[in-house]
Formats: sequence, structure tokens, C-alpha cells
Amino acid sequence: MKNLNGKVAIVTGGTRDIGRSCSIKLAKQGAKVVVNFHSNKKAGEETVAAIEKAGGTAILVKGDMTKKADVDNLVAETRKAFGGDIHILVNNVGGLVARKKLAEMDEEFFNHVMSLNMNSTFLATQAVVPHMPHGSSIINLASLAGRDGGGGGASAYATSKGAVVTFTRSMAKELGPDGIRVNALCPGMIDTTFHDTFTPDAARRGVEASVPLRRQGHPDDCADTVVYLASDSSSYITGTNIDINGGMAFS
Repeated sequence: MKNLNGKVAIVTGGTRDIGRSCSIKLAKQGAKVVVNFHSNKKAGEETVAAIEKAGGTAILVKGDMTKKADVDNLVAETRKAFGGDIHILVNNVGGLVARKKLAEMDEEFFNHVMSLNMNSTFLATQAVVPHMPHGSSIINLASLAGRDGGGGGASAYATSKGAVVTFTRSMAKELGPDGIRVNALCPGMIDTTFHDTFTPDAARRGVEASVPLRRQGHPDDCADTVVYLASDSSSYITGTNIDINGGMAFS
């Protein structure tokens, strides 16, 4: 058990899949959680309800994390609800958007994917850090795609997640002297609506058959690592990009 009593956590895109699991598990360990959503308010309300049912504390805040004004409002609402300090930031917002090869992409599409995955991480980090005391933790959601280039038609996504990997290392160096740790997760095949939408079932079954652990990951596999990285149990870990892929690839 990781004691997060008295901590305040923001989870961007915290309404479903990995974000929902992170929100719930952080709350179960005692953190007061701010669940951010963009468009699916119902899913956000369900996440907050699950937290409250488990005895936790959470609020729901709408916002597009690619927009600075919305990010600033998220931080303001967090401080209004739970006080001045923010101890944990989980940069979970992101997505593939669509599978497009080089010839199929235009500049607008490429910029949108980069903004969704990288700009959102940058904006949230920049807005939250001034309110983070010594001992705080930032956890970014990168991807195995950021390490290996991704699957077919995922070059923009993979590039953006590779940027998150590098940004994580840069921020670990920059913020370390202030006692703020910065780490990232690089999930592989996790059983989420992401893969329901973008990955054929045959490909998912192929992963299950080939990885050493012989299964897809579960959002909780990621959330448990987020809780660890948010806690004092990982107080000497920073700048890491942790692979969560069942042995699909090693770094």
C-alpha cells in the first residue's frame, strides 16, 4: 500500500481506461483527485462516482489540454477545491486519432496529433510545476510506439510519444533540483478502447500469443505503476521511461 494521504493529484483524460484506473487507484491510496475530461462528461461522472463509492475524494473538471486557457483553468479549479499545492500530475491525455501513412497525412493532421500528445503534456507540466512542493511527482504517458516507431500508419503518433519520452528525461534534469521527479510509462498492448478502435482483433490475438506473459495488459497494470511513481516509495527514481508490455520489447 502506498500512502498518498494529504496529496492532491490531477489526472488529465482521467475518465476511461488507463486514466480512469489511475484516478481510482490514486484516490484509494488517499489522494484527492481532480479528474479532467474534454467531451465525455458522463464517463467523467462515472469515474468520480467510482472514487466516491470507494471512499475517496474527487472532482470533475472539463478542459481541452491542448488549450492553455483550459489548462490554466484546470489548475485554478484544483487549487480552489483542494488548496494551493499540487503533488501529483498524470499527463494521460493523448491518442492516435487515425492511422495514416506519410502520403495520406497533411500538415493539419500531423500538428493535431503532436498537439494532442506532446503539447498537452508540455502545457499541463508548465502550468502545474509552480504549485508543486518538494517531493512532488509527474508521470507522463508515453508508449512503446515512441520507442519502436509504432505500427502501420502510426508514425505521427509514434513521433509524438517519442517526444514525450525525451521531454520526460529533460524535465527530470531540469526539475530534479526542486525535488520534483518526472517519469513516464511506455505501455504496449493494453486492453483499452484505443485498441478496440485502431487495432484489428487478429493483431491483438497475435500479441497475446507471442509476448512472454501471453496476455494483453490491463489498465490497472499501468495504474499500479503510476501509484508507485507518485509515492515516496520511488523517491530516488526520476527520468525513467518504464516499459509495460508483458515482455513484448526490451529497452
